[in-house]
Amino acid sequence: MKKIFIQYKPFFTFLIKFVLFYFVFAFIYNQFLNQFDVSKFELDSITKMVSNHTSYFMHLFDEDCNVIPNKNEASMKVIYNGKYIARVIEGCNAISVIILFAAFIFAFASNWVKTFLYIIIGSLLIYVLNIVRIGLLVWAIYYYPDYQEFLHGTVFPLFIYGVVFILWIIWVTKFSKYAK
Repeated sequence: MKKIFIQYKPFFTFLIKFVLFYFVFAFIYNQFLNQFDVSKFELDSITKMVSNHTSYFMHLFDEDCNVIPNKNEASMKVIYNGKYIARVIEGCNAISVIILFAAFIFAFASNWVKTFLYIIIGSLLIYVLNIVRIGLLVWAIYYYPDYQEFLHGTVFPLFIYGVVFILWIIWVTKFSKYAK
């Protein structure tokens, strides 16, 4: 057993660091979410901020886009060209994706300053690209409503997870302690 642990020590080290980081930050995020009473349709401040940033992003292109609190559930309604197109819920804010991204980077950490900077820069990039993703999704659903399920369930998740995967590859090949 000891021989196996020694032989696969890098893998076990990665796994322990990844799991610890992920669960600690998922727990902290969950504690943050517990402040909001979903039964009273209270929405967390991060999701509201993402919704508002999406509206600001759409306005950059002179698009008629507004977000308003949904009175029937914990979400923000996205009104595009005067029509209710989509809702932004807690799962749309990319925080869970950012935690997953950061856990992977942390698990391959080498230099702590470099790791911290990469997590911050990567998280900001994911946040901004998530806003772009939501904006493009709203636009696409408005003009192509028949493809809503495909766009929301396949295309746009591939977009955000594809970015995370590319950031992971860059980290491992260029910046981690395993980079050649």
